[in-house]
This record gives sequence, structure tokens and C-alpha cells, in this order.
Amino acid sequence: MLAISVILYGILYNMPGGPLAPYLQNPHITPADIARLKHNLGMDQPVPIQYLKWLGHVLIGDFGYSTSNSEPVLQALLERLPATLELMGASLSVSILIGVGAGIISAVYRYSVLDYVITTGAFFGQAMPVFWFALMMQLAFAVHGIPLPGGYQIQLPSAGIASSDTFDLGDRLVHLILPAAVLSLLGIATYSRFMRSSLLEVLGTDYMRTAAAKGLSFRAILFKHGLKNALIPVVTVIALSLPGLLAGAIFTETIFAWPGMGRLFINALYQSDLALLMGYLLLVAFLVVFSNLLADVLYAWLDPRVKYD
Repeated sequence: MLAISVILYGILYNMPGGPLAPYLQNPHITPADIARLKHNLGMDQPVPIQYLKWLGHVLIGDFGYSTSNSEPVLQALLERLPATLELMGASLSVSILIGVGAGIISAVYRYSVLDYVITTGAFFGQAMPVFWFALMMQLAFAVHGIPLPGGYQIQLPSAGIASSDTFDLGDRLVHLILPAAVLSLLGIATYSRFMRSSLLEVLGTDYMRTAAAKGLSFRAILFKHGLKNALIPVVTVIALSLPGLLAGAIFTETIFAWPGMGRLFINALYQSDLALLMGYLLLVAFLVVFSNLLADVLYAWLDPRVKYD
């Protein structure tokens, strides 16, 4: 985390316009005003000194002040965090349920028509750009609607914000359908491919044949002996995809106007809000480290042979 913060700070400090880019766009600001701002913000000091001061504040929970939101960075992130976690949780749940299930079906009925359909769909999902798929889903379901027999039509809201100020679970779920479907597409494709490959490898092992020789049903062999071992590499992929969900949420939240951290990041990027950008990127970096740790813990639960002394 420390090494990542050094790299991020160096990159963001040297981006075009620098941290004072929003002020430089003001035609009424003078060079004297810029010099005074640099002095007040400590930006007239060497970059290493600025970084150490910033790091000292971060260690006590002060991530700085957001110039684009006019509020502390930590407060701005925490306000948007629940909406992002809601979208990520829904997308991850859909990805795991459909992706792992499709992978199991594809492995059990390998080289069948169903296997070819699932495999083709997985390639489609992996190749589909998130932003383009989001626009097409929005155009199909929100703008035009999908006609059904009997004069009915599937019409979903184009924005991810609920239509009322009061919390309505049904209304919230309807607004969540399109962004969650878009964000889960890549996960479904990836998990199904890994699940198929891993389960096919497990189905050919000696202990699976031994279980079959004992007279156990195929269902018992598959779910009691095979699935748990086949999930080990899939867990790695799922854990490492958590930061990717947060990154993909940048496009999804922007297109569907979902009030999460991805949309906040885009606004901060447009306005060169250095403090807010650093806070968001550090959160993503922490998620990468945490997801790797989570995967290591899950290994020991899935496979008793894995021990951490």
C-alpha cells in the first residue's frame, strides 16, 4: 500500500495542469493568486515533502479536502460507498450464481449443444466492452422497450437513481436490474469458463473414479467430492475480480447515473481533484490486497490440505 501510494501520488502530481488545474481555468485568477494558493496548500515545497505531509494526514484518517465536492474526501467516499457496494454485491451474486452454474452444466454435458451455447456466450461476454453493452441495454430496455405477446412490454428505467426519496425495495430493485446486468456480464463469462475447465480436470481424477466405484450417485460425487475441489481456482478468479468490479462500475455508474464512487471518480478526474482521486485509488488498491488475503483464507476452508502455520 505504501509503494502504491508513492506511485499514485507521483503520477497524479505530474498530470496536466497539476492539482491546481481547476483554478488555472479561471480567467480572473492572477499569477499572484496562484502563488498564494501554492503557498497556502504547501505546494511550493518539494514533492517528497508534500507526499510525507499527505501521508502523515492519511495515517490519522485525514485524506484531505475535495475541491470538486467541497467536503472532506473521506466523507465524500463514505457517502457514495453504500450505493457502490449495493451494485457490486448484486453484480457479484448474479455473476457467481449464473457463472458457476453455467460452468458446472457445461462441464457435465461437455461437447453437447448446451456446452457449445454456454461457451459461445462466455466468449461473447468476455469480448463485449462494458460501456457499449451498457448503452445497448439502455437503448433496448429503457428507450424502446421489449415488446411481448399480448400487447405487453418490458420497460426498465434508464437511470439507476430511485424515483422517490423514500426507500422502496421494489423500486430500488427495478432500478438495479440494468446496471447490475451490465456489470455482471464479464464475471459470468469468466467464472463459467474457469468453472468448466476446473471441473473437467477434477472429474478425471482417481478419487472421483473411486467414489463412483463405491456406488455413489453421480449427483453425490459431483457436489460432495468434485465441486469443492474444483472451486479452488475459481475462488482465486473471483477474489481478484473484486477490484475489476469497482473499476467496471466507473462506466456503469456514469452511464446509468448510479450515485456511487465510480461516478464520483469520473467527476473528480474531470476537475483534477487530486485529493479525491488519491482517496479513491487507494481504496481500490486496498481492495486488491484484501481480496488476495480473502482468497488465501478461503483456500484453507476449501482444501484441508492447505495449512497456514
